[in-house]
Amino acid sequence: MRSSVRPVSGDDDFGLDDAYAVETPDDNRRLYAQWASTYDSGFLETQGYVYDRSVATAFVDAGGRGPVLDLGCGTGAVGIALAMLGVDTIDGLDISPEMLEQAATKQVEDRPVYRRLVTGDLLAGIEIPDGAYAGVVSAGTFTHGHVGSEALGEVIRVGAPGCSFAIGINSAHYELRGFADALRGFEADGAITDLGHQDLPIYENNDSEHGSDLARVVRFVKR
Repeated sequence: MRSSVRPVSGDDDFGLDDAYAVETPDDNRRLYAQWASTYDSGFLETQGYVYDRSVATAFVDAGGRGPVLDLGCGTGAVGIALAMLGVDTIDGLDISPEMLEQAATKQVEDRPVYRRLVTGDLLAGIEIPDGAYAGVVSAGTFTHGHVGSEALGEVIRVGAPGCSFAIGINSAHYELRGFADALRGFEADGAITDLGHQDLPIYENNDSEHGSDLARVVRFVKR
């Protein structure tokens, strides 16, 4: 299968269209291997990205606490937002080692944001013990279809009983890709409780095609 990720050369850079074109884990690895070094300055800072703060605030407002796993942590935006809100003991997981290299440099008040960083693919299963975390957050992993609702079982597995979750899911895919049905199924089976959501902005002051996109930030608690 031909990759949907274009190569970068010279002063060329990536943007939203490239991120939204990702279809497979290999696409993801190729894109972010090339994008990692300019992701913060060329994307987060220029696009008015606020998704990180949306998810972190939703988590803390629901009583979330550490230790917390930041799924698809990228270069560390959500981790920084959590640390600035006073959350202690944050681990990060991402499919891209290059993005994790950037996350490892992040600090808040001269302290590293992340206690530990792990390379992993949710679709293949991640090497984290059952019930390892009191909180799980994610912004940008469940975005445009490359990680679907089939990964939710693995997400829930790593939470301890009472674990708080704040998981951002692209609002256009919430019903289409089966997230709503899957979550209602987990709730009906007694695996989770307190299921609810908020539709929150991903960007602010962004007049691009995707500038008004929303994320459905789903909150629930593991039984």
